[in-house]
Amino acid sequence: MALIVTGTVGIDSVYTPHGHAERVLGGSCTYFAAAASFHGPVRMVAAVGGDFSPEYRAVFSKFPGVDTRGLESRPNSKTFAWGGKYHQNMNSRETLFTELGVLTEAPPAVPAAYADSEYVFLANSHPAVQLGFLRQFPKRKLAVADTMDLWINIAKPELQALLNEVDGLVLNYDEAELLTGKQNPVTAAKQIIAESKLTFCVVKKGEHGCLFVHREGVAMLPAYPAEKVIDPTGAGDTFAGGMMGYIAANHKEHAVKDRVHFDVIQRALAHGTVVASFNIESFTLSRLETLKKAELDARYREFAAMVRA
Repeated sequence: MALIVTGTVGIDSVYTPHGHAERVLGGSCTYFAAAASFHGPVRMVAAVGGDFSPEYRAVFSKFPGVDTRGLESRPNSKTFAWGGKYHQNMNSRETLFTELGVLTEAPPAVPAAYADSEYVFLANSHPAVQLGFLRQFPKRKLAVADTMDLWINIAKPELQALLNEVDGLVLNYDEAELLTGKQNPVTAAKQIIAESKLTFCVVKKGEHGCLFVHREGVAMLPAYPAEKVIDPTGAGDTFAGGMMGYIAANHKEHAVKDRVHFDVIQRALAHGTVVASFNIESFTLSRLETLKKAELDARYREFAAMVRA
C-alpha cells in the first residue's frame, strides 16, 4: 500500500480576515502528506533550499506516517515561497508574491527505496515533470494528478499526454471549464474522461463540495458544514491527501481485478472532505498537528449521517 506524493514544500505568508501567518510551512506536498498520514504511511518527494530551517523540517516529525527521505535539500538554492491574501468571504484570494526558487531547477531525485510505490499522487506542477515522475513507478496500481489553469493555458499537449497515463484527475470547476470549454461541470468531466484514458475525474467546488465522475457513474458530495474557517490554504491538497490515503489503505478490500471501484473512491472523497474541514480551522498545519484519529473518525461518522439519503 505504498503511497507517494510529489509536489511543493514551501514557505507561505497568508493573510485572512481572521489574522495572518508569515513564513510558515506550506506547499502541496506538505498538506497532502500530513492528511494522508492519518490513514497510513506516505512518502514525499520534493526539494527545498538552504533557507528551509530545521524548525520547518521538524513539523513533519509530528506526523509519524510521513517519510521524508525524499525531501531533498539544496543549500545554495531558495525554497519555493508564496504569499496570498483572502477576501472577506474566503472564496477568493489574491496572490501577493510567488518566488519559484528550487522549482526552476531539475526535479528532485526519487530515492531507490521508493521504487516499489503502488499509489502515486502528482500534486500540481508542470505536466511534463509529473509525467517524468510517474514513469519511475512501474509497479503503480493507481495514479492521480492535480493540475491548474496555468498548465492548461501553456502546456495543454503535455497535460493531455499525462491524462493518457494516469487513472484520475483532480481539478476545480473553473479549470474543468477552461480545459473543455464546457460550463456544466458534469459535461466537462465526462468530456475529459472521454478524451483520455482516465477512469475518473474529481471536480472541486470549494464550499459546495465536489463532483465525482467515474466511468461507472456520477456522484456528488457536499462540503462539511464548517462553522470555523480561519485559513483555507491547503484545503484542496488536504482533501486529496485524505482521499488517496484512504484508497491506499483500503484498495485491496474493494478492488475488482486490481481496479479501484467506484464505491471505494466515493468513500475516499468523504474522508478527504472531513480531514480538509479540520485543516481550515487554523493557519498552516496547526490544527492537523493536534488532530487525533478519534476526532477524525467521529466527524466522518457525523458527515456520513448528514449525507445519507
